[in-house]
Amino acid sequence: MKPLLLSAFTATNALGRGNAATFNALRGRQSGLRPCLLPFADLDTHVGEVAGLDEVSLPPHLAHYDCRNNRLAYLGLQHDGFLQAVAAARERYGAGRIAVILGTSTSGILQTETAYRQRDPVTGALPEWYDYRYTHNIFSSGDFVRHILQLTGPAYVISTACSSSAKVFASAQRLMALGLCDAAVVGGVDSLCATTLYGFSSLELVARGPCRPADANREGISIGEAAGYALLERPESGSRGNALALLGCGESSDAYHMSSPHPEGAGALLAMQRALTSAGLDPGDIDYINLHGTASKANDAVEDRAVSHLFGNDTPCGSTKGWTGHTLGAAGITEAVIACLCIERGLIPGSINTSEVDPAFMSRVVLENKEQMVARVLSNSFGFGGNNCSLVFGVSR
Repeated sequence: MKPLLLSAFTATNALGRGNAATFNALRGRQSGLRPCLLPFADLDTHVGEVAGLDEVSLPPHLAHYDCRNNRLAYLGLQHDGFLQAVAAARERYGAGRIAVILGTSTSGILQTETAYRQRDPVTGALPEWYDYRYTHNIFSSGDFVRHILQLTGPAYVISTACSSSAKVFASAQRLMALGLCDAAVVGGVDSLCATTLYGFSSLELVARGPCRPADANREGISIGEAAGYALLERPESGSRGNALALLGCGESSDAYHMSSPHPEGAGALLAMQRALTSAGLDPGDIDYINLHGTASKANDAVEDRAVSHLFGNDTPCGSTKGWTGHTLGAAGITEAVIACLCIERGLIPGSINTSEVDPAFMSRVVLENKEQMVARVLSNSFGFGGNNCSLVFGVSR
């Protein structure tokens, strides 16, 4: 594929608001995971909560979209000059020629959970203030964001669990290759809610303390929330002030089990191979692999098999979920932004909270940060049930 420039990008998560907060926490090895004190989840676990969401107000003309997920989506747009970059692109191409493609797993489901708790005790009717269409509806965040950005091009939301906001990059590449748009705003948003916290807890996949990716004694995942965005443009028409680019995309579906990945990582391996082929690269061209690395027993082991099969023990790899938690439908964009920050500022982040790498692992999991030039990063996002996406980021030539 032809590289697509990332003319602007931003991330908001438990590490803070905007790219500087995320990078400074990575470099300083300061995790954003804290004990869960959420009023809707009485669980002994750590979460990656974005502070201050209850104080965020949406613009009055879009108040009907109000829910935790859209407040997070709105907050995430306010940093790193992203609104200004999109406004400039809108002037270049026209509002109808810029797509909006976002990923989420549960959208505004917390709004539905709250409404259900407040239903009429006699009739069971939901409260009058509840509006599914503009809050819980899976398209809610995409519709809300395109209104904020004043864009009228193709718009949709992808929900493939944890690969949702990675697959948006591949979707945007296809739309642009077909000539259906000239640029695309891609990203994702997922917010903490009872459904995911209690759901993963019931599957015995949630760790009590901060998650420990690839650790010999890992207990499970820590759930987080995040919003992130990137503006994709063609090199010949986009701003050349930022040479960071999407170089390749690879997608696959295990078609193996409703919830479990293929035990040998067949789908994960195929996604990585397709991403490298798409970018015209060999495994040795990758400087760092951002693992999906959820810290669950099975998933980390499966990913290790796939990565070591393709890359051996040569390429440094690690998971950043010990910093942000697993942000589910926002994991792909969160780690895409982290990949770009690593390239832009020269950092390989070693997995945090991990004290001893599982001795059965064969890939090169790094535990300490290393500051060095990073030219190309492969970022993995593997969804529930084997919905996989791998992305390659680097400097466009």
